[in-house]
Amino acid sequence: MLLNIFLLKGKNLTDLDQLNIYSYPSSINIEERDLIRKIIYGQDHGDLIKKYRDQNNGKSHTFKNKNSNHNYIIDDPVPQIIDGLNIYSTSINKRISLGLLFEKEDNPYDYKDIFLEQLHEYLNIETSFSFEDEMEIENLLITLFISLRKYGDEVVEKKPQIEFHYQEQIFVKVFLFGIQEVGKTSLVRRIKTGKFNDNYFTPTRKFNIEYVKEKDGLLSIWDMPGQRAFRKKWLLGLQDSNILIFMIDISNQLQFEESKREFWKILNRYELKEVPLLILGNKIDLVNHSNGEDIDKTQIHRLEQEIFDFFEFDRISDREWKFLFTSVKTGYNIQEVLNIIFNLISSEDLI
Repeated sequence: MLLNIFLLKGKNLTDLDQLNIYSYPSSINIEERDLIRKIIYGQDHGDLIKKYRDQNNGKSHTFKNKNSNHNYIIDDPVPQIIDGLNIYSTSINKRISLGLLFEKEDNPYDYKDIFLEQLHEYLNIETSFSFEDEMEIENLLITLFISLRKYGDEVVEKKPQIEFHYQEQIFVKVFLFGIQEVGKTSLVRRIKTGKFNDNYFTPTRKFNIEYVKEKDGLLSIWDMPGQRAFRKKWLLGLQDSNILIFMIDISNQLQFEESKREFWKILNRYELKEVPLLILGNKIDLVNHSNGEDIDKTQIHRLEQEIFDFFEFDRISDREWKFLFTSVKTGYNIQEVLNIIFNLISSEDLI
């Protein structure tokens, strides 16, 4: 399984103090000088630095791809085992190092063709790209990570042990989406661990996949960050989803208009037609100031109708769907979320 993707860039690659280091997700620490030095030299035994000196004479250079001209030369990736890390790295125009970190037992060559294909498409087929733009670099790493992770899950199939135990049960890809700070990652954590961290308020800024074993099957929950800058990457994670889960923070009506707009952008896509949908109205505890169990039925019915009217959920006619109030914080209806997921999906849907 792909663990991380990183990019090393600087005016002079021999100057590690001035080297810009980008990685995604950030949970893997590659910011160790000795490790970085080994990656750069091990990639082509120092040739990367030599060519940089010969071609640039110490001057900086701005990389820019204009009008689909193939300005970026991408070397064949080189596999390396460095300090116990399984690294597969390539150089771009002999000035930038871009690498993948895999689990120890992975074979990097399984990813060679897709890695080069995706990198070439992003750099040389897109109308423009600049390594001087940090947001473009971040988007590049996120896009590659999602594509390669998906390829690993669906083609390389790095789940033989799990599939052996669950071969007679279903495997469900769940795509969880919604704008920022509605409780998506907290939901995944609650489902997987049964716990809620009251002090965990850092917005998710990385794409994440979590596997959750249930008696009815195995869930692969794809959790995408909800910030505006990351939403254009949702479509990469949506591919081949078995069920969509859309989450709303019902305690924050100021976000309703933005949330509604993003919801219908996704639902109106033709390729997602007939994919089952579960809509979660989260943070019911903040609306009713209780744990959710003793909520007034008249109140909840009125609130549900107000939400349905605003979001126009009654327009949904091309799929099976359910709406459910939840409180990730108190655990209200969390088990029902799992029940509905498996009720909306039959094993025939997952062949």
